[in-house]
Amino acid sequence: MLQQTQTSRVVGPWERFLRRFPTPTSCADASLADVLRLWEGLGYHRRAKALHAAAKTIRDRFNGEVPSSVPDLLELPGVGDYTAHAVASFAFDQHVAVLDTNVGRVLARAIANRTLRRAEAKTMAYELLPRSGAAAFNQSMLDLGARFCTSSPRCVECPVARHCRWRRDGGADPAPKSAGVSRPQSVFVGSNRQLRGKVLASLRHSSRTERQLATLLDGVDRGRFDEVLESLLADGLIERKRSSFQLAQ
Repeated sequence: MLQQTQTSRVVGPWERFLRRFPTPTSCADASLADVLRLWEGLGYHRRAKALHAAAKTIRDRFNGEVPSSVPDLLELPGVGDYTAHAVASFAFDQHVAVLDTNVGRVLARAIANRTLRRAEAKTMAYELLPRSGAAAFNQSMLDLGARFCTSSPRCVECPVARHCRWRRDGGADPAPKSAGVSRPQSVFVGSNRQLRGKVLASLRHSSRTERQLATLLDGVDRGRFDEVLESLLADGLIERKRSSFQLAQ
């Protein structure tokens, strides 16, 4: 839920979701439609489908228990390198490094003072891990990048400023494009992503005919309307039943 979504928007849906699905198996046993209904307000609905698929994998391959190792976590649909390492570190105290955009900025500025490729940043993150307390160290690096070593850095307040190579040696900011671990979000208002969200919201409680959906997206040309519906069908988020559409079951 936190992928590309602010924490303040996630708290409410997360609490509702856990009340309804306290275990991976309870989520896996539910329909995709039920999962999509509880995803209301979060957007990026393919994440909900991936989460449902991951819950099924956990139920069927891992006896209902979330795996603790990075290789096993990477077998779960929707789980990438950052998420696998974060879960392994923070949930299971595995000795692994966590690399995201925030950590990438810290490494590029404070440690290297040069733009880092993803592989370089990952190697550097592992080299910095302490022998014990890796989870606390990872959290500190994330917080340092999120609070001080931001895109517009707050160097005067930064607790590691006197150790920072960029601050000491100067030069162009090495952080932009370092680590290559995230992409900027596209504009939401007026996008197909916004239109997809409107269609899914209208289908949460009942099916709709094509004409009803067209009325909902009034002002959208036919070609784009068809594109939105076809993308939702292709992603497996909705399905066609005779003359109407409904959430995928």
